[in-house]
Amino acid sequence: MSLATPMQSPKAKNVTLVDRTLDENLPGKECPQTGGVWISGEDYQNWVEQQNSPEIDLEELTHRLREVNVTPSESDTKAALCPQCSRFLSRSRIETQPAFYLERCPQCGGIWCDRGEWEILGQLGVRSQIEVLCSGEWQARLREKQQSDRQRQATIDKLGEELATQVFKLAEALKNHPNGDFGVAYLMRQFDRVD
Repeated sequence: MSLATPMQSPKAKNVTLVDRTLDENLPGKECPQTGGVWISGEDYQNWVEQQNSPEIDLEELTHRLREVNVTPSESDTKAALCPQCSRFLSRSRIETQPAFYLERCPQCGGIWCDRGEWEILGQLGVRSQIEVLCSGEWQARLREKQQSDRQRQATIDKLGEELATQVFKLAEALKNHPNGDFGVAYLMRQFDRVD
């Protein structure tokens, strides 16, 4: 009977990870020095299969991201190697205030959460949807939504709530009208005219 080789912390040199049970009996390994946790890809997939996970609602998640205040771990800025297969962990930016990075192994699917990040994922309601959250497609959709929200807020700041609301309603009406592009062109011409 051979003993398994102890796993080393991806964020602290010569520190061995110790067993820890995360919420709902998900096995993990914790770094006693940094407080980060490692979840193997296999254990995570088995745990996800037991969860009842609704699809992520982009509007709701964007709101929750703005509401969660985070103090990123000191080790969040460090690149790291997978403790299982020694590949570099890929980093996905999670747009809380301020943002933090969630790390996954592209080879074995393992997940590294720096101190406090697993708890933040719980507050966001996305623990069982890390694969979706870290996908390029989801990250692009989220950035697009956040950019749209910033533009909307900038319009309110510049025009005031009342006029901005009228602009938003007109934009929606023109977008949904089969000839809405004519209305947009008319408005553009009004600003191009030299009086």
